[in-house]
Amino acid sequence: MRRRTFVLAACLGLVASVAGAQTALDDKFFDSKGVKIRYVDVGQGEPVVLIHGFSSTLDANWGGTHVIDALAKDFRVVALDCRGHGKSDKPHDAKSYGIEMIEDVARLMDHLGLAKAHIVGYSMGGAITGKFITTHPERVISAVFGGSSPRLGWTAQNERDNEELASSLEQGTGMRPLILRLLPPNEPRPSDDVIDRQSQASLGRNDAIALASVQRGNKAQVVTVAQVRALQMPILAVVGSADPLKAGVDAFKTLLPSLNVVVIDGATHSGARGAPARQEFRDAVHDFLAAHRTTTSQ
Repeated sequence: MRRRTFVLAACLGLVASVAGAQTALDDKFFDSKGVKIRYVDVGQGEPVVLIHGFSSTLDANWGGTHVIDALAKDFRVVALDCRGHGKSDKPHDAKSYGIEMIEDVARLMDHLGLAKAHIVGYSMGGAITGKFITTHPERVISAVFGGSSPRLGWTAQNERDNEELASSLEQGTGMRPLILRLLPPNEPRPSDDVIDRQSQASLGRNDAIALASVQRGNKAQVVTVAQVRALQMPILAVVGSADPLKAGVDAFKTLLPSLNVVVIDGATHSGARGAPARQEFRDAVHDFLAAHRTTTSQ
């Protein structure tokens, strides 16, 4: 596979806010095996759990883009700040991440008394979703991967990319390696000043050492080809045509021909042209979830 295919070793969750009123989000917290996790719970109907991207928050990935607004009209929307992000606790030990990020989703569902839910992840959240639906399939109504796919294997290049970003975060040189990997293919590279500003904006709301630890836990989220091929629930992937991670979605589709794929023309992975800020993204996710409602969920 090409280098870009499984760059889900880490994925920026930077997205642009869109104009208009936003649903008020009241913070709630629960204890996830000793780690305080922030979440919001809005709307009524079948539950949908939203999992944001790397270095992002539920506000940036789902609130400011009006994804929560679009879904809360017809569903009960639960979104969390993943551990190491936002208002959730930020352990510095890599052992606190990896599989624990998947179990946070299960524990949140337990906390809320949800037997099953639709699971929606963007970027890093897609990797978490991929592991969750293979380890807890009985708890999944349907799944959506935004700009992402499961972590399909772990190559030497994955290891190098992962270590490069973790080291950059630890050494104070920021998100530059990841920003460069997520640039739209065949488009001019931004200036170093622009890249530095993007990196600083992301780190301004985060703990760099915690983010490095998130990276070092990524290998534990890998799924196997056999696990992917065994998936039975309805699954959608929504990705921008200018997102380098589209190659991972294409590989996912090859392994799982039943995968529904929506490609948003001209959308990138993050930034002002990021897919989550597009109406097509909100419509695709909403319509897919609506088409796969079930009366068996709580």
